[in-house]
Amino acid sequence: MNYLPFISQNSRKKISRKFLLTFSLTTALTGGLVWACADGDYDDSQYSNFSPEAFVDPQYSPFFYASSVSYYGNVNDDSNTRYNELVVKEWETHLKGKVSSKDLEVLLFKASDKGLDSVYKYSKGKLAVRPAGLPDVKSFQLSSKELDTFLSYLLLAKSCESFAVQKRTYYWDEKKPAPTGVPTELGERLLQEYQSTKDIFMKQRFWFQLVRYYYFQELAAAGPEQQGNGRLVSFFEQSRNLFPKNLMYYRALSYLAGHYYQQKDYATANYLYSLSYDFSADMKIPSKWSFHPQNESDWEKSLKLAKNNEEKITLWHMLGISNDPERAIDKIYALNPKSEKLDLLLSRLINGSEDPGDRYFTDTSSFAATERKRMDHNAELVGRIARNNNTAKPYFWNLGAGYLNTLSGHYALARTFYNKAKTQLPKNDKLLSAQYKILDWTLFLSQLKKIDAQTEKEMVGPINWLADLRDGKDTISNLRFNRAVAKSVETLSALYKKQGNLLKSNCFSSNTAFYTTNQNVEALKALLSKPGKTAFELAMLRYYPLKMEDLYYHQALMLVYKEKIDEAVPLMEKAGQKATFNLLGNPFTIHIYDCHDCDFAAPQKKKYTPLTFLKTMQSIKAEIAAGKNVFNNAYLLANAYYNITHYGNARLFYQNEITGTDATQPTDIPKEFRLTFTSGKLAEKYYLLARANASTKDQKARCTYMASKCERNEIYNSIYFSKANEKKYYWEEFSMIPSGKYFAELKRDYSQTQYYKEVLNECGYFRKYAGK
Repeated sequence: MNYLPFISQNSRKKISRKFLLTFSLTTALTGGLVWACADGDYDDSQYSNFSPEAFVDPQYSPFFYASSVSYYGNVNDDSNTRYNELVVKEWETHLKGKVSSKDLEVLLFKASDKGLDSVYKYSKGKLAVRPAGLPDVKSFQLSSKELDTFLSYLLLAKSCESFAVQKRTYYWDEKKPAPTGVPTELGERLLQEYQSTKDIFMKQRFWFQLVRYYYFQELAAAGPEQQGNGRLVSFFEQSRNLFPKNLMYYRALSYLAGHYYQQKDYATANYLYSLSYDFSADMKIPSKWSFHPQNESDWEKSLKLAKNNEEKITLWHMLGISNDPERAIDKIYALNPKSEKLDLLLSRLINGSEDPGDRYFTDTSSFAATERKRMDHNAELVGRIARNNNTAKPYFWNLGAGYLNTLSGHYALARTFYNKAKTQLPKNDKLLSAQYKILDWTLFLSQLKKIDAQTEKEMVGPINWLADLRDGKDTISNLRFNRAVAKSVETLSALYKKQGNLLKSNCFSSNTAFYTTNQNVEALKALLSKPGKTAFELAMLRYYPLKMEDLYYHQALMLVYKEKIDEAVPLMEKAGQKATFNLLGNPFTIHIYDCHDCDFAAPQKKKYTPLTFLKTMQSIKAEIAAGKNVFNNAYLLANAYYNITHYGNARLFYQNEITGTDATQPTDIPKEFRLTFTSGKLAEKYYLLARANASTKDQKARCTYMASKCERNEIYNSIYFSKANEKKYYWEEFSMIPSGKYFAELKRDYSQTQYYKEVLNECGYFRKYAGK
């Protein structure tokens, strides 16, 4: 009832940018369903400064530039449902509101063929009970003739769905089966109804069903040589002028285009698709998807079929969306400088120039030279048109020319275009004004070489405004500003670093290395607590992600790994909420093998926070210093130092915004802190102290084994962090790790202990060593 065929490409490779078309894609005809990549949450705004919504008619929004999806934004790309709402409105108007839109939707799209048959029988009195879940058609304010006409059409239309509607998803690389079950008698019934119906609304619908029927009848023919021998073309040509050129007409026209495509008459097919595209916003996605010139020859034939300049403009416009927007812009501009179809192509040209694309993966000089040539060409093209000042939106072209020249590094020329655009901008348009500010600021940043006090004063307004946008304090619908924020942070941080001002550099882009020096941290604390900050300092600190509590926590953390617990505790107390989260496991427990999940799941009489953990370590150290229960206290302290390494159960203790929040491998830890958080030297020191104060052989064996774990982890680190294995790990080398001195001591001195037997049972590495 609501379906439209279009072409689904088996391959959607990018077409050559050369002015000679070099299309060579294979295609396969579908019978009513296309599935494209469209993602409503993906908008490319992360790398973009240019908002097409500010300039381009919303009907073209699905074709805004998108780097990796077929359509921009959240679009309906299912042709089985695309026209449902429009079809319901058409019927509602035709039936003069005598049937509700809700009931129409059920009967048109949700009822099965059996359900409709039951409804029809109920309307004729052949069923005494109304079919469950379906509208009570007897309550409709329709005459018996109107109701019979309506339901009879629905039954015939539903019969066509068996061959015209594909129920499953077909992707680009799948071969679609030829339609089956296109019964001859159904075509005869449709033709009979078409010929006998006088009402133009109903007659056009039977006409549409016949066009679709003949189309699928051709597809179901025995072989390619027989396809095209049906009645589709002759029937359409004989009857096309009987009906208004409405949505139904252009949907039928698309079936005719599909016929020509199947016959490899690409010139005619693409011309017809362009007519459907130009009719309405609802026709644009399926028509553009099916539009697919093969080469320069068939493209020229399509252009010759155009009856006027507007049709030629549409053809060039559709080609420009697929590829070669530069050529399309040039051609359309020559035909009509004020064409609105130029707007979309200009926006795509600009957003495509912003897209880093292969530049992230290619650094060859030839690629860079090609990109430079392309960028310069685009800037020259748009600049030439902007200077002529004869487009529908001169400010759009001046802004576009200014931005393209900014991207190309022609800053003085960019300023000339921006100055002109500023005088042309429509008044009281918040989005356009904001777009100008974004581009003007981008040009300012691009030319910035040094920052002094005067520059800082000039930057207060822009960086505060961008922070307001980022934080949602200033909301401007459709404005793309993320790239401007990111570029501001990157540029200002880099310039301050170049000038030797590491503090301000770090405020704009917090850098891990900055925090390795306590003097830097103190400078940050002084700035954060400074009374009477300048306007620029206040604006700058909006980009700094951390608070004073984070800095106190970091300072305390660094002292812990330097074995300065007494100094760390007061700083941790100033860390506020940062120091009050619960560690997942008990940091004072240890096992023969490390099992963090086991420790997390084990019952804990006491939960430790970073602060209570440090205070407990402080008490333990005090008792050791006083000579109290040295074995037990040293063993507990050794466990604590082990567990706050990467290999222990308390990684959360050191994981934060400065040191990194997630590290599954030692190499994931920022290199500045990697050795600090993987070293087991402190744990080894206290295991040996515990062993020296042990009273039994089993206690000594326990301490020796735990020291061997520290020793073995140090050997792991040497493999992880070696230059040879910097980007890859050779896991087989772990099985060949040297045994170490503590394995030897354990076997030599403690083989008669019960703990030795437990190690043999639980540690495969030691068992392999001991068995040699």
